[in-house]
Amino acid sequence: MSVRSAFTPLRAAFGLLILLALYLALWPVPVAPVAWQAPVDAGYTGDFAANTKLAGLETTSLLSAGAPAQVAGPEDIAVDARGRVYTGTHGGLILRFPPPVDGRLRGEPQIWAETDGNPLGLDFDAAGNLIVADAHRGLLQIDPQAQVQVLTKVADGQPILFADDLDIARDGRIFFSDASTKFGAKELGAEAASLLDILEHGGHGRLLVYNPADRTTEVLLDGLNFANGVALAADDSFVLINETGSYRVLRYWLKGPRATADQEPQIWLDNLPGFPDNIERDRSANLFWIALASPRSAALDGLSESPFLRKLVQRLPAFLRPKAVSYLHIVAANPAGEIVHNLQDPNTDFHTNTSVYADGEMLYLGSLKETALIAVKRERLGL
Repeated sequence: MSVRSAFTPLRAAFGLLILLALYLALWPVPVAPVAWQAPVDAGYTGDFAANTKLAGLETTSLLSAGAPAQVAGPEDIAVDARGRVYTGTHGGLILRFPPPVDGRLRGEPQIWAETDGNPLGLDFDAAGNLIVADAHRGLLQIDPQAQVQVLTKVADGQPILFADDLDIARDGRIFFSDASTKFGAKELGAEAASLLDILEHGGHGRLLVYNPADRTTEVLLDGLNFANGVALAADDSFVLINETGSYRVLRYWLKGPRATADQEPQIWLDNLPGFPDNIERDRSANLFWIALASPRSAALDGLSESPFLRKLVQRLPAFLRPKAVSYLHIVAANPAGEIVHNLQDPNTDFHTNTSVYADGEMLYLGSLKETALIAVKRERLGL
């Protein structure tokens, strides 16, 4: 073999390395990461000490209502005045179960309505309408006859690209989140859009309020890093919103001396060990339940101050990027933001828990990816 022919494979390999380096450094990506300093992760210690209190829970399948793609992702749960249990799916379905019997959902889920979108947050208003934060279509109302109506899809002249969660005040106003005004759920898919928004950390999330009396939609807060779960105080004095991308929960005052138009939101819970998804007030105990969808990513935290390296991460194949990990974790805090309950299952098969709905003797858990939900008696968990 000649010296010249021996160098040919080396040249080819070197050329490929140069192309790979140029790709990782320069290939366009949809994110423009912003430098920030992630808080040091204390992990599963203190109020969040690891335990197995959620181990062994049974799931309730949704597959009898449709194909996996239709019924996957029962992200939130709501219960009507007759005790019937509702959930939405990524296929645009609203499924309904009969009331639980002996602490279990024994009936088959039925398709009650279809939103032609991706229903995420659910809650019933005083008139019995199901209000839905639909990631594709905005804020919806579904009346008792299952007729769907769009309430709002624009706020402050800007489209609502990722309606996520909601809660309803006693005066009928609907507080809800627009997770990202840059990465739309309809265009990209809810999971992909959420990953991009969290990686960028560009402050594209908003807290909104819709007033059915005059059909206006107001922006209360913006600049949030993936605005997610929303819950009101029992007396409507404040509203809480999960800022998933910053591992915290914020409080915005609606009554009292701190309820000014120019107020800065207070940090209500900070430096959580996972990504907070939905938050729901427990009407029976005046607590707030938070679902932590996945533990934090040490790699993502480590790159928080380096926009360039986060761009590089986005250029990697999807299977090499940080992703959600199966770890079932729910916590409950009192109105002062003090952790009261901390329930976990580190070895769960129930992937990406997104919500906790507390109703009477029951807790219901939703998911981003599963084709099932969890229904469990409180007493089974020692509550």
